[in-house]
Amino acid sequence: MKSAVIVFPGSNRERDMLYALEKTTGHKAIAVWHQETSLPDVDLIVLPGGFSFGDYLRTGAIAGLSPIMNAVKEKAAQGVRVLGVCNGFQILAETGLLPGILLRNAHLKFVCKEVKLEVASAASDFTSRYTRGQIIRCPVAHHDGNYFADDATLEQLEAEDRIAFRYTAETNPNGSIRNIAGILNEKRNVLGMMPHPENLIEPAQGGTDGRGIFESVLEAIA
Repeated sequence: MKSAVIVFPGSNRERDMLYALEKTTGHKAIAVWHQETSLPDVDLIVLPGGFSFGDYLRTGAIAGLSPIMNAVKEKAAQGVRVLGVCNGFQILAETGLLPGILLRNAHLKFVCKEVKLEVASAASDFTSRYTRGQIIRCPVAHHDGNYFADDATLEQLEAEDRIAFRYTAETNPNGSIRNIAGILNEKRNVLGMMPHPENLIEPAQGGTDGRGIFESVLEAIA
């Protein structure tokens, strides 16, 4: 599987993601600088976590204007799979590739801990290795992970089975509406999520619960 990780000024999880992709797919991923205007022929594009452009103006807002994002949008429209994690999710929301917005955490504090996620939909190329309703562990590390959307958008997400992950009620770390931790686009080839699956893919990290996301994509492509 060929994959690319987009790197912005302020990204700090790109190495984690590059490592996870190599470990789970057996192939090294390509790091692509945000000022590039084109992408190589890949099966998966990943926008990693961090604080792109220092989170100035609004999380993900400046990164969404980077030249590479036009290429990301084009690839997504063609059906290429795109995964945005944490800051990557924020960028996907800012560019309109996913609906809604990520607000500051309800308690207005940075949170870094492990949470539990419910797999709300196993019907996607990112979640097929899980079962619907399965509870998995996953770390989070963010200040602006409070997902919000208007009622019409939320109802559409529910009706179209586009909520991929929810925080279990007792571990929601940010006040996210309806405990939403990750969502899919209409074509189901774009996933944005706040938790970091790349940090739980092998026993040395304390578990392998996050590995299923990468293996799901690998299986879909194979």
